[in-house]
Amino acid sequence: MPRIPHEYFYKAAFEKYGVDPKALCWNDASSQRLRFEILLEALPKPLDGYSIVDAGCGLGDFYLFLQEKGMLPKCYIGIDSFEAFAAVAKRRTKQKIVCADVLHVALPKADYYVCSGALNTLTAFESLLFIKQCLDASSQGFIFNFLYGKKKSETYNYFDDALIETMLESFDAELFFSKKGYMQNDMTIGVRKRCAQSLV
Repeated sequence: MPRIPHEYFYKAAFEKYGVDPKALCWNDASSQRLRFEILLEALPKPLDGYSIVDAGCGLGDFYLFLQEKGMLPKCYIGIDSFEAFAAVAKRRTKQKIVCADVLHVALPKADYYVCSGALNTLTAFESLLFIKQCLDASSQGFIFNFLYGKKKSETYNYFDDALIETMLESFDAELFFSKKGYMQNDMTIGVRKRCAQSLV
């Protein structure tokens, strides 16, 4: 189980803010957008030759961000475990949106998996399982952001360098993208299996 069940963590925010980044517990739209900009920086260009699965897609905002940029992928699938979010994402994006828990289902294959924010309320073990699931389902890599540092929290999960190194060793993976400093206590990395052939 996650630290806080999504039903409790997101339901109240969604009921309060509606279709807004604050419903996803982001501070505001600008912080969400900045994270999306970093994810896009890590993806190959042009995107229309690649398939993408958005794990923890929330309200479908990343797809709409790519649409606004005129940089849609060849194929997009969103996955979210919160049924209300999945329903809104499907309506807003008109794409295939799956309501499922990434930790417990077989995932669709894609060139790249991306994730923004979904790891923040998982335990360290669940985060590693989430990463492994997405990494195994992607042919080219998994790009995701997370809370970075040694801070201990009853609510949020923080990655430090030791945990990142453990993850890479455990999954026989390598970094192909790494960026921090764009926001306090936030980091984005791209990982792929060592045997994967880069198309970037």
